[in-house]
Amino acid sequence: MSEDRLRLIRSRLETAFEPEQLELVDESHRHRGHAGAADGRGHFKVRIVSHRFRHTRPLQRQRMVFEALGDLMKTDIHALSISAQPPTAGDPGGN
Repeated sequence: MSEDRLRLIRSRLETAFEPEQLELVDESHRHRGHAGAADGRGHFKVRIVSHRFRHTRPLQRQRMVFEALGDLMKTDIHALSISAQPPTAGDPGGN
């Protein structure tokens, strides 16, 4: 189930943002027994770098990620730690 969940999350983020970098980590194992994890949804950490985040503020980037994940935020994801950044001048594609 976890691998399917990771693939689905990754697919949604790749489709929405065409990221230059995407790291997705399932941290659910660290939250076993946590009241919020009792319903089977997972805890994840995402680090994403995309040109789609240019000229946006951090809160707007988080909202964009939540929107891209849509119903997964209700069905599969209990907690999500997000680092969403635009590319910097030194990164490929950061012109």
